[in-house]
Amino acid sequence: MIRMFVMYGAPTDADAFDKYYQDVHIPLVRKMPHMVSCEVSTGPAAIGPEGGEYHLVAILNFNTKADMDASMSSPEGQAVVADVPNYATGGVTLVTAEYAEV
Repeated sequence: MIRMFVMYGAPTDADAFDKYYQDVHIPLVRKMPHMVSCEVSTGPAAIGPEGGEYHLVAILNFNTKADMDASMSSPEGQAVVADVPNYATGGVTLVTAEYAEV
């Protein structure tokens, strides 16, 4: 399993971010091929004991790196990437890694 963590910094207008993310961005994400599932935090995500937080964290799950790469390079994946500047005024950090159950 490979996961892509999409971590959004505090936007300039949190209500506008949340509305756009739910009404416009998530429907685009759901169209991405090869994606197994997508999870979204239900509130701010803490950044370690020193404080700070991300406004929202999304986790996209794929079976393989090849699936993730194909999804991201597809027209649907490119539409998702192109949409990010429309709402992510607080910046975005991506982290991808392969995971195994232990």
